[in-house]
Amino acid sequence: MSEAASTVVRKEVVVNAPIERAFTVFTERFGDFKPPEHNLLQAEITETVFEPHVGGHIFDRGADGSECRWARILAYEPPHRVVFSWDISPRWQIEPDHERTSEVEVRFIAEAAQRTRVELEHRKLDRHGPGWQAVSDGVGGEGGWPMYLARYAQLLPGDR
Repeated sequence: MSEAASTVVRKEVVVNAPIERAFTVFTERFGDFKPPEHNLLQAEITETVFEPHVGGHIFDRGADGSECRWARILAYEPPHRVVFSWDISPRWQIEPDHERTSEVEVRFIAEAAQRTRVELEHRKLDRHGPGWQAVSDGVGGEGGWPMYLARYAQLLPGDR
């Protein structure tokens, strides 16, 4: 790599949906666009839960009943923004030290009555410590946030 990796990854998508619907689909159907192969459990994921309140979590539930709480809800402001932690280390394991986690802010901006721009900013990636560049590359690469946002957009009607 010729340049240092950025400590911030920014991605966006525009969807043909009112802001309220865009926000609701993102939070209530997170498990419908999160790739099932993005799994830290030993078992197959049967459900991904996004708890819609500050202090809640995003977690995966396995077929064996196990759970992996990989994010904490830091801000929940429907229909304009949500912020959650990224509690996954550069070794792609749960990071228990909250001082060594990054955060993701998702903003919903109404461009028209039926059109919403969704801006995602994954920041403070360097807080993960040594190896943080791998986290930046992973979430910023095609198998990261771009895939999530593309799959999310497919859940909403209309042309993008």
